[in-house]
Parts: sequence; C-alpha cells; structure tokens
Amino acid sequence: MVSVTINHKTIFVKEGTTILEACQIAKMPVPSLCYLKGINDIGACRVCVVEIKGMERLVPACNNVVKEGMEIRTNSARVREARKINVELILSQHDCFCPTCVRNGNCTLQSIARLLGVEHVTYKKVLPHHHWPKEFPLIRNAGKCIKCMRCIQICDKVQNLNVWDVAKTGSRTTVDVSRNRKINEADCSLCGQCITHCPVGALKERDDKEKVFTVNAPLNTKKKISVVQVAPAVRTSWGEMLGLSREVATPKRLAAVLKMMDFDYVFDTNYGADLTIMEEASEFLERINHKEDYEFPMFTSCCPGWVRFLKSQYPDMVQNLSTAKSPQQMQGAMIKTYFAQKLGVNPEDIFSVSIMPCIAKKAECDIPTINGAEQGKDVDVVLTTREIVRQIRSMNLDIANIPEQEFDSPLGEGTGAAVIFGVTGGVMEAALRTCYYLVTGRNPDADAFYAVRGMNGWREASFHLNGSVIRVAIASGLGNTRKLIEALRNKTVQYDFVEIMACPGGCVGGGGQPIHDGQECAEIRGDNLYQLDRNAALRFSHENPDVIQTYEDFLGKPLSEKAHHLLHTDHTAWKMPGEV
Repeated sequence: MVSVTINHKTIFVKEGTTILEACQIAKMPVPSLCYLKGINDIGACRVCVVEIKGMERLVPACNNVVKEGMEIRTNSARVREARKINVELILSQHDCFCPTCVRNGNCTLQSIARLLGVEHVTYKKVLPHHHWPKEFPLIRNAGKCIKCMRCIQICDKVQNLNVWDVAKTGSRTTVDVSRNRKINEADCSLCGQCITHCPVGALKERDDKEKVFTVNAPLNTKKKISVVQVAPAVRTSWGEMLGLSREVATPKRLAAVLKMMDFDYVFDTNYGADLTIMEEASEFLERINHKEDYEFPMFTSCCPGWVRFLKSQYPDMVQNLSTAKSPQQMQGAMIKTYFAQKLGVNPEDIFSVSIMPCIAKKAECDIPTINGAEQGKDVDVVLTTREIVRQIRSMNLDIANIPEQEFDSPLGEGTGAAVIFGVTGGVMEAALRTCYYLVTGRNPDADAFYAVRGMNGWREASFHLNGSVIRVAIASGLGNTRKLIEALRNKTVQYDFVEIMACPGGCVGGGGQPIHDGQECAEIRGDNLYQLDRNAALRFSHENPDVIQTYEDFLGKPLSEKAHHLLHTDHTAWKMPGEV
C-alpha cells in the first residue's frame, strides 16, 4: 500500500493503482473521455489531466500510477483550464448539432462539456466529412468522431478483427476502416461493440424505424398485417433507457406497449428459440450417431456475428456450423407460413418485424438464401433495442401504469430454456436439457448443466449422456473465439459441441443494446435471464405447447423434410467480403 494525498485528503491504495482509480477510491472522481479500463488507456483526450506537486507539466490520470507521498490536485484552476481547452479543441472538430444525435442526453463529451462550463468554442470549426454507405447496418459519422481510439482498441483487443485503424496524419488524423478498405469490403462481423463503446454518436446502427413507423409504412397504412417478435435479451434491457426498474419493465408490459404502437400481433422470439433447440439438439444427436459423416465439433449457428466471423476468418470450418437457422429467422419463417396459414392470408400480406439486441441481425435477414418461406423476406425489418426504445420514448407514454398483456398465440409461448438464449452458455444449456430428454425419454434436473454458465470468455465442461461423454465448450467475444478455434486447429483441445456468441457475455451485451458508457451490463442482464428461467413454469424447449402444436399441425417432426426446408439453411450459399 502507498500513501497519497488527493485534494488535501490522505488515503492508502495498492501500489500500481492509477491516479484515476485512486481518485475514484477517494470519492473525488476525475472526468475521462477516451479511457476504457484494460482496453484503452492511451491518454489521447487529455481530459483526465491532474496536477502533481513537484511536477511542472500536468499528467493524464488514466495511465500514470500513484507513488508514495504523491500529492495530487484534481480541480485546481490550472487543471480546469487545461481540461476546458482540450474539450474546446475536440468540439472544434465535432458536429455539435446535438438535437439530431442518437446519443443526445447519453453522450460523454456532452456531459463533460457541461461539467466544465463550456458555453462557446473559441477555435475555428473544421468538420471532417467522409462518404459512408447508408445501406450498411453499421453507420459512421466522421464529423462526430473525436479520435479517442476506443473503436480501434475494442475491435483489436477484444474482438480481434482489426476493422478500424488510424488514418492520415497531423491535424487530419482520423479513424477509418483499416488497410484502406471500404466498410462493405471489410471482414466486419457487425458485432457492434465499437458502437456500444463509442463515447459519442460517431458510430450507430442503421436507423430502420422509418420503414416501420412512418405514415406510409405498412404498420400505419394497414395494407398489411403487422407482426413483431421480441428477442429474449431485449426483456432485460428495454427499460434501462426509460429509467424503469426491471419490476416495471417486464416482457408483458413491453408486449402491451407494442400493441399500443399498432402492431396487430406481438410474438415472443422465445418460441423461435425453443424451435431452434428442437432442431439443433436433434441435429447434434444425428451427428453424434453418425460421426463418420460429419466434422466435429458442431458449432451453434444462432449468432449471425459469429457466423460472419467464421466465414471470413476460417471458411474451411463453415461445415461445422449447425444448419439450424437463428431463432429470429425460424420465427420469421413460421410467421410467413404456419401463422399465415392459420390466419388464412397470403404471406405477402404480412409485414414481419423483429426487435433484437444485435445489429448483425439486420444483415442476417437480408441474406437471400436464408428466406425459406419463399415469400420475399421472412423478416422484413430488424430494429435494435435502442431503436424501439427511442420510438417508445417519442410516444410520451406513462409506461408504469400501462397494464401488462400476454404475447399472442400460437407463436408467443416460450420456456425458461428459451429465455437463457440471451446469455452466454444459454444456448448450450438449453440444447443439453433437450438432448438428455431425446436420448433418455425423461427430463434431467433443469439445472443439471450449470457448469456451462459464467462470464469467463472461454469455458468447457463434460457431461455423461447415455453412457457417452459429451465434451462441450462455450466462448463469448470474438477474441476468445479465435483462441478456441486456433486450439481446435492445433488439436490441443477436442470438443463435440461448441457454442459461440460474438458479443462478450452473449446477446445481453449485444451491439444493439442500451449504452451505459464505462459500464459492462452483460452479467447483470444475464443474471436477470437466469432468474426468469428459474421462475418459469416450463423450463424445457420440448415442453413448449406452441412448439408441440407446430410440429403436430405443420412440420411433422424435427429434421423432417418440411422442417429442413423452412428451419435450416446452407451457410456456404452466400459470401463474406474477401471469401473465396
């Protein structure tokens, strides 16, 4: 421990503690803009500068450690003036038209400028401009980039894809797609982690709300039957941007709000998740029983960011992917076929929307070969959690006093197994629960596969199933995924079944989720999903009555010819940029 004095208050902290951390411990926090603990501590913005007795220059608090006897001042006139100048310089190259920015009210630069009392910028305004394809699911606004380098570091250190890099030199220095590529030429997984870690509005998802909510959109012209599905991870987070507690922001209250937005039918993607488990678990057992015909391990395929990663980085292993579609696409296919048949309408008369915690889903629904219903797109529009919450906010509703409503049937029932799809390890656990039943004819303890849970980036476990040992692994975050894949290729590990989620923590930490700068919320949201699973009346996908009815009425059985046509896909039938 070392003794340091901060603003005349002496505290003891561990040796090696940064000044920034010491100030937080002393409850005298220092503002920071570019800093991300363990990821981006390069001191680029100079907003966190402090004054140290005996030193002539000011030093950034984020990447300097305390020393015995150090005396620190965090709010001297000199420090505040330096911070203010640095922020004004940043603002001189920043598009400050805040009312139209998606991060208005949730922008770190905006908060710090207000904190420092910046009322005008004395420096000449010079805004960089850059052409960006508007159709791409990830949008970058060069005029809002503050060159903090967070996007570069999160993509390099956590996701290991190196999509972003520093471009140009001197005062023209900026961030752009690496290796002089255009974004639609890059091997971007569309995980969206660069968006959720950007402190301003320089990165965002493509806004598709107008396709749904404008006067001429199908939702409002009533020329079509409008259907919306809600992903498991959305229920953990939709209330965060609205300041609602989890007790108020329930799935059923969200269903009620969506009804007020004039959707004709509101379905729970938990149905699609349970359907996915029926197909994927059956497929895994088919592969295990005919090992000589398949490559192992079998990879889960419900995360489109992970599928994009595998196709671009390890295309020779695409055959390891389960052919099962994601829950979004399975539900979309059932909406345009089974549900349309139930209603007695032409599938072309249905407008299908999904609400997802992910921006890769926007690209997934556009893959031509994934649409098995053969009636245009199975899912017409994908909105992120952030997009739907912005639309809800615009309605100015007293949400806390809106009575809850049930999801519609027959595609609205879900189980606890489906709920945990949204957290890393959840797909594996749900699949193993049903695999056990399909092999033995009886349910295991619902928590028998607890070992796959946790936030560690790469986990493994073994389970006994009818006399055989099933070796499984789970990874979340593409950096951890690359390590796992390389270990498989080097034959230092061997697994039968592997679940991958592109985003750290799984869908709960997805690139379309609400942004809380400097906070990682995946674990808290994941715990909420596990709680919902524990409290669920049904905890096994094969017990979902709507899924059982779907097979009896329409599909026949898992892996039937009809199920294969509508619920499975060929991952080799489309190409990533650069894929041969």
